[in-house]
Amino acid sequence: MHFPLPNTSIRGIALAATFSALIIPGAQADSAKGKEIAARYDQIDNGFGDHVATATMVLKNSGGQSSKRELTVLTLERGGGKVGDKTISVFQSPKDVKGTAVLSHAKLTANDDQWIYLPAAKRVKRISSSNKSGPFVGSEFAYEDITGQELGKYSYNWLKTEKCGSATCDIVERVPLYKNSGYSKQHAWFNQGNGMIMRIDFFNRSGDLAKRLSFSKYKNVSGYLRPHLMRMENLRNGKSTDLIFNNYRFKSGLSASDFKSGSLKNLRW
Repeated sequence: MHFPLPNTSIRGIALAATFSALIIPGAQADSAKGKEIAARYDQIDNGFGDHVATATMVLKNSGGQSSKRELTVLTLERGGGKVGDKTISVFQSPKDVKGTAVLSHAKLTANDDQWIYLPAAKRVKRISSSNKSGPFVGSEFAYEDITGQELGKYSYNWLKTEKCGSATCDIVERVPLYKNSGYSKQHAWFNQGNGMIMRIDFFNRSGDLAKRLSFSKYKNVSGYLRPHLMRMENLRNGKSTDLIFNNYRFKSGLSASDFKSGSLKNLRW
């Protein structure tokens, strides 16, 4: 966590040292527990290989008015090295965004690599690391929200246990270690029963609670739990974006060659 000693007496310094000795073991234990919980989530999902899903994106403004977009999401599991999961989000409708595609290469410990294909311009543009906090195609999701949440990208600290609906969750604070994150920290709710994430609270760079992402309607698909609804709420402007997933298909024959930036112009999905 990112939470000078003033001039004082030797006795005061001794007391401060004693106090630090008392709290550090507990802090270390909470850090280890937090990473252990996050690692369990990371391990549960290993081995899926790849999957394709269709999704409906519902954007709502503060007045309750909504609009919809349809997209296809492709994911390739990390194969080792320094690159994590790779994803492509391809918009199918409406007409003004049809063909737009965003490719993400999650890094295990560093800034992710991301590209966007704009069909009107017929070109692929790299998304700079300083723009990852910007809105993902006008939604309440940021570009950094849609890429793999790899274990090594955060430091962890277990905070407490709390009810989350009918389940019990461990709340773990995670602090981004990569540069240019739009968040100072995140609080993630991990279901003690199945290890899945139920909710993430995002705190902006000023440390204020800004957004909340809820995961629900988990279903077992080919032996893997997948949320069929993800809702991102902007707690500062009243807007929200739902991602409603359907038709998960695993082992679809995707390969690393499908997830190259040059392939975005000729996607077959």
